[in-house]
Amino acid sequence: MSERISVFGTGYLGATHAAGMAELGHEVIGVDIDPAKIERLSRGEVPFYEPGLPELLRRNVESGRLRFTTDAAEAAAFADVHFIGVGTPQLKNGYGADLSFVDAVIETLAPLLDRPAVILGKSTVPVGTAARLAARVRELAPVGDEAQLGWNPEFLREGFAVEDTLRPDRLVLGVDPAVPGRIEEVARRVYAQALARETPFVVTDLATAELVKVSANAFLATKISFINAIAEVCEATGADVTDLADAIGHDARIGRKFLGAGLGFGGGCLPKDIRAFMARAGELGVDQALTFLREVDTVNQRRRQHVVELAGRAVGGSLNGARVAVLGAAFKPDSDDVRDSPALDVAGTLHLRGARVRVHDPEAMDNAAKVWPTLDFVGSAEDAVRDADVVIVATEWRQFRDLDPAVVGSLVAHKRIIDARNCLPADAWIDADWSYRGMGRHAA
Repeated sequence: MSERISVFGTGYLGATHAAGMAELGHEVIGVDIDPAKIERLSRGEVPFYEPGLPELLRRNVESGRLRFTTDAAEAAAFADVHFIGVGTPQLKNGYGADLSFVDAVIETLAPLLDRPAVILGKSTVPVGTAARLAARVRELAPVGDEAQLGWNPEFLREGFAVEDTLRPDRLVLGVDPAVPGRIEEVARRVYAQALARETPFVVTDLATAELVKVSANAFLATKISFINAIAEVCEATGADVTDLADAIGHDARIGRKFLGAGLGFGGGCLPKDIRAFMARAGELGVDQALTFLREVDTVNQRRRQHVVELAGRAVGGSLNGARVAVLGAAFKPDSDDVRDSPALDVAGTLHLRGARVRVHDPEAMDNAAKVWPTLDFVGSAEDAVRDADVVIVATEWRQFRDLDPAVVGSLVAHKRIIDARNCLPADAWIDADWSYRGMGRHAA
């Protein structure tokens, strides 16, 4: 059964969700306060890089199932189900989450609800936010208690967001058990196709639903920082963290995923979410419960400095005037997202240390240049490595993993490579007479 849906916010989360809901057969209107963004989306253009999304967006815009507007009243009149997909960035003066965009949606939308409606939040918010917003919706909406709010957290992986939207590995819905309503019924209609495939559907209270997302991100961040901490021990002892991760990953209780030692995590989710989680725990008086996340964050930041130090050692101690090629600017492959990117952080720090840094990334060049306009961004990996004293692979794009050591060796000034993502075939580079350095791996 087709639903009429609005999605407030057309950034990464909102635009992907809007296109995905249209692909599932619903009639969808995306809402944003940015006219330029709305104009681009209305033409079927995605303002960021996500594999598969441009085709999905164009197909549904052309079919008429998906359209975009800056007019919240138009969306309120059209839709019966409203999703909140705006950002919750880290506060500029603290670790907490900035909820101003979420609050603005409620303050704008709720007064326009003059018939029964369901609002489903997808944004990542501190626990307790949904209950506060639900009360505010009932207060502001002309229809009163017939305007109901639930929380339906997103679990998108950049680079796989289309798949995660159309074929999620689980669905979580938070409702207030003390407020009888139709939220679950509506959600089941919206996600009918996924539920028909027996996708796990967890219906719980609002607080638990909010905690599911941040707990998942905190666990993944902890797993990444754990293996990176072990990598430090491996480097001190001559052990190899990749072999170690393979060995412990065979334990079904542990698993191999997210045990890739390297430069650490970044992006718009994990760093700010674990910090906001710590901040909220402090507000609740249970800050000691999440003290370990401070070390998770510290280990993650330390990896970036470690790569800078490795580059300095590789060129003889001083980076001043050293020619360094940094391959990668996005925080992960298959993305143009440079928010809290370890790769770009390393490139910028090297530049500040006096190195002559050239950077190439297949998709993130424009975004990276806005953050670090003084870096030298070049059009290919070959241009980046030409005459380099040391090469750093900072984002594990396939284009970099597939580089030919012999070809690259013919371009550089010195055959020194730092595999900051442990993504290269080390033996092939060593056999081609490169000085290879991985993260927590045997140095050669």
